[in-house]
Amino acid sequence: MSKFLRIISIIFVFILFAVSTILAQNQDKSITKSFNSDSLEWGSCPAFMPDSCKIAVLHGDPAEPKADIFFKLQGGTEAPNHWHHSAERMVLISGKMRVNYEGQDSELLTTGTYAYGPPELPHTASCESSEACVLFIAFNEPIDAFAVE
Repeated sequence: MSKFLRIISIIFVFILFAVSTILAQNQDKSITKSFNSDSLEWGSCPAFMPDSCKIAVLHGDPAEPKADIFFKLQGGTEAPNHWHHSAERMVLISGKMRVNYEGQDSELLTTGTYAYGPPELPHTASCESSEACVLFIAFNEPIDAFAVE
């Protein structure tokens, strides 16, 4: 990976950490969040993702294990080939999203579909609906994302 992309990935983790500090203080309280709530704070995705890609931290600290997020792609956009250190446990909240894990057939997720992504397995995702795709993701390990060159 190029030095530039490594620096951007590190900056991304620090931004997520800063945004989630307030949320992390309330981990002992039950919470509910809706993907279309005005109270969500949507932040940017890593630089290699499309500009319209957004992330909202729902629970936990992204720099620590066991954080939950909403991941949003606008309709007709694609997240390029990338990987994470952590496994991902996902449920599509809105839209239609195609995921393609290296060495496997692609799958079309529809609203309410659960998906599991193994750690360190490169994959792409594309929002195939006209509406935005919002994906709930639970991470086991600290949140990261690395472009596949």
